[in-house]
Amino acid sequence: MESFDDLLKLAETAHGHLCAGQILGVRMAMLGCRRLGIEEPRGKDRKRLVTYVEIDRCATDAIGVVTGCRLGKRALKFRDWGKMAATFVDLDSGRALRIAALESSKARARELYPEIENKNKQQMLAYRELPDEELFSEEWVSVRIEPKEFPGYKGERIACAECGEGINYERFVERNGRILCFACADPEARYYQPLGSEIPENEPATLTFSGARCECP
Repeated sequence: MESFDDLLKLAETAHGHLCAGQILGVRMAMLGCRRLGIEEPRGKDRKRLVTYVEIDRCATDAIGVVTGCRLGKRALKFRDWGKMAATFVDLDSGRALRIAALESSKARARELYPEIENKNKQQMLAYRELPDEELFSEEWVSVRIEPKEFPGYKGERIACAECGEGINYERFVERNGRILCFACADPEARYYQPLGSEIPENEPATLTFSGARCECP
């Protein structure tokens, strides 16, 4: 595996900037690979690892860079639990390790660098120096991965009886003898609402981001 500094540079390039979350994610992924004995996750060991991430924040991009796991490869699994945590699964041995960032690491960062007012800069320095046991909790866990969830799995593609769109990996609901995609099965629960093909009047053609910018955890 590359050095911490080299992986951090790769993570910074992939994410677009460097922050405390990137440092935390690189260290978390390096620790997971080390505990599992995976020396080259993006090289000769690239088919051994599946990673579950529990938050859509900066650290997740860094974890993907270090492990080589990607959503498109079906080796990165997202569970929207809002936790700065990840589980690393070795497909060869079946062993799995869940690593979570300790809340106390923020206090430790303040203790180490009280003279720095900026929280992100404070944590960036501390997260480089603190030992793993002061940054993370570790727990060996059991993870059952169904055959259809494995990278490389090719299942039947079925068309939704309502909208006609193709559905992969059995992500459908069968109701009254009809196969429905999740969006058609429960229209109120889907993340979008159809407006038709024409641009709505008096509405912007594109969405404008107005939320908080990316910050360190």
